[in-house]
Amino acid sequence: MPALLSARVLLGFPEHHVLLSPVQGWLCSASAPAWVLCHPHCSSLPFSLVPSPLSGVCPSWFLCLGFCYPGFFLSYAFCLFQASLCNFRGCPLCPCLSLHFCMCPFLFLPLFMSHKPLLFFPSIHPPVAMGPPRALDPASLTMGQGPRLWHQPGSTLTTALSTLSPVMEPPVITEQSPRRLVVFPTDDISLKCEASGKPEVQFRWTRDGVHFKPKEELGVTVYQSPHSGSFTITGNNSNFAQRFQGIYRCFASNKLGTAMSHEIRLMAEGAPKWPKETVKPVEVEEGESVVLPCHPPPSAEPLRIYWMNSKILHIKQDERVTMGQNGNLYFANVLTSDNHSDYICHAHFPGTRTIIQKEPIDLRVKATNSMIDRKPRLLFPTNSSSHLVALQGQPLVLECIAEGFPTPTIKWLRPSGPMPADRVTYQNHNKTLQLLKVGEEDDGEYRCLAENSLGSARHAYYVTVEAAPYWLHKPQSHLYGPGETARLDCQVQGRPQPEVTWRINGIPMEELAKDQKYRIQRGALILSNAQPSDTMVTQCEARNRHGLLLANAYIYVVQLPAKILTADNQTYMAVQGSTAYLLCKAFGAPVPSVQWLDEDGTTVLQDERFFPYANGTLGIRDLQANDTGRYFCLAANDQNNVTIVANLKVKDATQITQGPRSAIEKKGSRVTFTCQASFDPSLQPSITWRGDGRDLQELGDSDKYFIEDGRLVIHSLDYSDQGNYSCVASTELDVVESRAQLLVVGSPGPVPRLVLSDLHLLTQSQVRVSWSPAEDHNAPIEKYDIEFEDKEMAPEKWYSLGKVPGNQTSTTLKLSPYVHYTFRVTAINKYGPGEPSPVSETVVTPEAAPEKNPVDVKGEGNETTNMVITWKPLRWMDWNAPQVQYRVQWRPQGTRGPWQEQIVSNPFLVVSNTSTFVPYEIKVQAVNSQGKGPEPQVTIGYSGEDYPQAIPELEGIEILNSSAVLVKWRPVDLAQVKGHLRGYNVTYWREGSQRKHSKRHIHKDHVVVPANTTSVILSGLRPYSSYHLEVQAFNGRGLGPASEFTFSTPEGVPGHPEALHLECQSNTSLLLRWQPPLSHNGVLTGYVLSYHPLDEGGKGQLSFNLRDPELRTHNLTDLSPHLRYRFQLQATTKEGPGEAIVREGGTMALSGISDFGNISATAGENYSVVSWVPKEGQCNFRFHILFKALGEEKGGASLSPQYVSYNQSSYTQWDLQPDTDYEIHLFKERMFRHQMAVKTNGTGRVRLPPAGFATEGWFIGFVSAIILLLLVLLILCFIKRSKGGKYSVKDKEDTQVDSEARPMKDETFGEYRSLESDNEEKAFGSSQPSLNGDIKPLGSDDSLADYGGSVDVQFNEDGSFIGQYSGKKEKEAAGGNDSSGATSPMNPAVALE
Repeated sequence: MPALLSARVLLGFPEHHVLLSPVQGWLCSASAPAWVLCHPHCSSLPFSLVPSPLSGVCPSWFLCLGFCYPGFFLSYAFCLFQASLCNFRGCPLCPCLSLHFCMCPFLFLPLFMSHKPLLFFPSIHPPVAMGPPRALDPASLTMGQGPRLWHQPGSTLTTALSTLSPVMEPPVITEQSPRRLVVFPTDDISLKCEASGKPEVQFRWTRDGVHFKPKEELGVTVYQSPHSGSFTITGNNSNFAQRFQGIYRCFASNKLGTAMSHEIRLMAEGAPKWPKETVKPVEVEEGESVVLPCHPPPSAEPLRIYWMNSKILHIKQDERVTMGQNGNLYFANVLTSDNHSDYICHAHFPGTRTIIQKEPIDLRVKATNSMIDRKPRLLFPTNSSSHLVALQGQPLVLECIAEGFPTPTIKWLRPSGPMPADRVTYQNHNKTLQLLKVGEEDDGEYRCLAENSLGSARHAYYVTVEAAPYWLHKPQSHLYGPGETARLDCQVQGRPQPEVTWRINGIPMEELAKDQKYRIQRGALILSNAQPSDTMVTQCEARNRHGLLLANAYIYVVQLPAKILTADNQTYMAVQGSTAYLLCKAFGAPVPSVQWLDEDGTTVLQDERFFPYANGTLGIRDLQANDTGRYFCLAANDQNNVTIVANLKVKDATQITQGPRSAIEKKGSRVTFTCQASFDPSLQPSITWRGDGRDLQELGDSDKYFIEDGRLVIHSLDYSDQGNYSCVASTELDVVESRAQLLVVGSPGPVPRLVLSDLHLLTQSQVRVSWSPAEDHNAPIEKYDIEFEDKEMAPEKWYSLGKVPGNQTSTTLKLSPYVHYTFRVTAINKYGPGEPSPVSETVVTPEAAPEKNPVDVKGEGNETTNMVITWKPLRWMDWNAPQVQYRVQWRPQGTRGPWQEQIVSNPFLVVSNTSTFVPYEIKVQAVNSQGKGPEPQVTIGYSGEDYPQAIPELEGIEILNSSAVLVKWRPVDLAQVKGHLRGYNVTYWREGSQRKHSKRHIHKDHVVVPANTTSVILSGLRPYSSYHLEVQAFNGRGLGPASEFTFSTPEGVPGHPEALHLECQSNTSLLLRWQPPLSHNGVLTGYVLSYHPLDEGGKGQLSFNLRDPELRTHNLTDLSPHLRYRFQLQATTKEGPGEAIVREGGTMALSGISDFGNISATAGENYSVVSWVPKEGQCNFRFHILFKALGEEKGGASLSPQYVSYNQSSYTQWDLQPDTDYEIHLFKERMFRHQMAVKTNGTGRVRLPPAGFATEGWFIGFVSAIILLLLVLLILCFIKRSKGGKYSVKDKEDTQVDSEARPMKDETFGEYRSLESDNEEKAFGSSQPSLNGDIKPLGSDDSLADYGGSVDVQFNEDGSFIGQYSGKKEKEAAGGNDSSGATSPMNPAVALE
């Protein structure tokens, strides 16, 4: 029982089936779904014991077993194949199965009771559940009729049969000896032939077509292995192998057929011996050619030939002395140094591991005084042409050896086309051409050409490429079912075309009976209506004169029921638009037909998108969502039918909605690729990046790649980064890819190679430069820059010799004499120059006379009695010699007298004792050790100039406008210039306004006018001002005397008023404060004030004139508290209003809510300062400040509340106690608004330890008084010094008005600048403090009366007079820094003109 249960599991029976012993009968108990697949009769059987098969069975029950247990059914079939081994004859016929069932218990029972699995399918794997199956290449599947998967060797069925021990296998040759076997005297002869097959294979041999029995031969040892027919022959003498030479062939046979080995040619080779010969001395004259023969003994294996002397030293070979492929030693011409008596040829036989040598050859060379030159002559081959046959795939060796004097050189040519550079090599000093892996395209003519200075010789090789037989389609072993047509294809090729013959079980076709069912058609063996008795092993043999091919292939006819190997109820998933493959691997004999049905039982092939493969796979192209469902595969042959279910789920296809875009980026920059994709929500998505087919990942510490959220960022681009980058969006079902190309551009790479040629042209100062093209880095090379360096004259400094177009790689350069040239070449594209090439060798050009003369020759005097001749010296590369000098010649212009000359080395010459400003003719010529330069040109120079004496005569001044005038003058007499008139210098300066002149430093402006111009426009002048003007002529020596003139500019419009402020007085009134313009540009006549609400678009604008020019404030009433206004103020003169100052604002009372802004308090020893920042637009109001002392000792004493104005910004409370905490309360209209705390400084009542007099109060007060006195004295001295002492108010006003009188740096002669600087627009003294006011503590005794307006601040709320508010702070009286102080005797308003 355990054995039977083990067999059940190993046979693959379902776990819910029970198998009992044959004695007790069979019980097939299965669940309802399993029974559905059985024959209908099975369902009617009672679940009881069934009679033993030994005593008779129900036919339908056997049919049921065949369906329920495929292994059971196969066992019956296998038993049929083994029937011949059964000793029991007369097996009963089963009417249900139509099979002869062997009743031998010893055969039948082991099939079911063995512990070993009888059926094993190692190549059966679970089907791939998505996309095309990886184990199934759709390209290999054949639609309709074609090769069957289970027919192929190594398929599932073949593997199953090979592991099933009772199944027979045709013989297959597994190992055999090589086709050619060379045996040497000391070797044993071993012929190998091994084969597999069941039943056991029997071996036999033939030699030269005659039956050969190894066991009957003396000295033969036959291997006793069951799968081997190999044997070894051991000899007892050196010639025994000669007796066994011949062509051997092995045959391996069993009941299914006979396999045959290829022909094994056995060759016996004896010990090599050099034939005895008499070697005579070889005598030749010097310069003649000679050939020393070798002629080694023949051998079946390739030999190695060496030429050596008696000292075992190799004979040196070169272009003159060469050993040929035949072993001879060739001398193109002999020298007296070749005179030796021991030229020995050695032959190495690798097979016998023997080296033998020829008798030494004595070469005697007769010396001669006259070696005769002769043209080349071929020593090998000796004729003009020869024909060779080369085997395809083998190497081809061609050789040409020539003699002549001088020694010839060898060249190889191919008239029909270029030599295959990747397969051709030249050896033996170009005398040997070796072509590897010869192909049909190498067929044709090859020429060798031997040349020297006297002529040439040539030889033509006509090569014909032939080939040993090779397979186009090798026949393969197949399994077939009964009734099928077997076909074995045998197609070969070769040159010449091979002859193909067929054998069956080793017997040639022509020796077999002609009434067989097979036939030969177009190289294929076809067997119709194959039956099990037709099982055979065939041999296809092809031969031509270059070789032989043999292939064994069997036709094995078996009979098996249909079975599906693919698992049932398999689920497949694929995406829309793709192709799904539903597997249904079925086998059987005959081949079962496969159908695919849908859930309704109809064929799916009605839809053209569904297509079957010959191996049973169903393909569905262009998948749609409604293709999801169940599909049924039905496999059937004449014995049974089986069905499996395949479930298909169609998912949404992955799509890249935004893929990366191709980019062109510069080297060193960065590029960003983006990728977005949509996925099926039930699948796991993934987005990865690939570069040129390899996966990209962020690399540890490297920041080269940054990958995140579908973005790929590549930093620091290099040329190696360019290529194709792909975004790969994938799920477990599909993969989509979007590709972009990245090009990295930049300056070219270095020029890799630089060569100088035509060096003989250096005598003509020329050389040819050639270079290899540089990498263009994806931007076309526009040009090449050729540079040179002279390491003697200017090391490490490169000069450009010129540029050539980018498609040019050589040029001839024109060089200068006597320069040490070292060249380099740099490629240039639109991104700039690349790295230069390696430097060339240094070449030197010969010396020569100068080809150029100095340029820029000038003659000018630096004194009135001399002339300095200067010129631009020649560059060292124009010297044309190690040194150069200059020949200077001069004479007065207009004279025909002789030239004065002097040769100098420096680039100047001073000619003394000349008259003032006299013209001279000048020539400067370059000279060196090789001669003089070309004839120089004549240049006119002048001796020294003197100061001009001419005074320009003014024609008049035309007033153009209030800030510009036109000045005109007459041309001066050139004779009075005393030199070259270089132009006119116009100097002018402002003396002050028309009302008063400035007493300050005068700033002068200059304008330089060309010599051919006699007028100039002076612009940028101050209106209503007086100016002084001077005009002077000048030459190279300096300025001449000046003509003077005075003019005035008319009035203009004033500048904009300064510091316009808006102060809220109430909900309906604003106080406007301003300062007069810095630039009056005339006499002020008043102001124009305009304003309008902002939200009305300029409508309702009010404008009125303020006739008082001294006015600084104006109060506007009847304003709306809820509107903002735009205010515009302009100053006026008689010329009209000037530039406006604009401000925006309003009353904006903020509904009466007081806002102190940023309020803070600071304290001293007996005072505290409360400060706040008035809010913009906040109306002025008054409030109380109350200081209250804290603590028991202070008794909570409070000081009287003080009434303070909001616009005051700060308040100082005096008479506080030192070292005391105070609370500060702010009240408005008896309502508490703010509270803060402060503590005064000081020691309070803390006692300090006794100290020296330095800490006494009287001493500190004394020192403080002295320091204060010194400060006051210093301040008074400073004011005295800066003001020049006491002065009247009138003088002070003049000082303030004449802002242009402040000290200014005079401009350099000839420099043009603006007429007035920005600093001149500021009123002088605007920031000076009043000298009449008293200095008061910060924030003390301030009064709101100083702010003007209608607010009465003279009394407290209780009517008491506040005496301490007696005046405005003097610091705001000066008017600068946007001050808004009111006019008072302490702060007079100063009107600027």
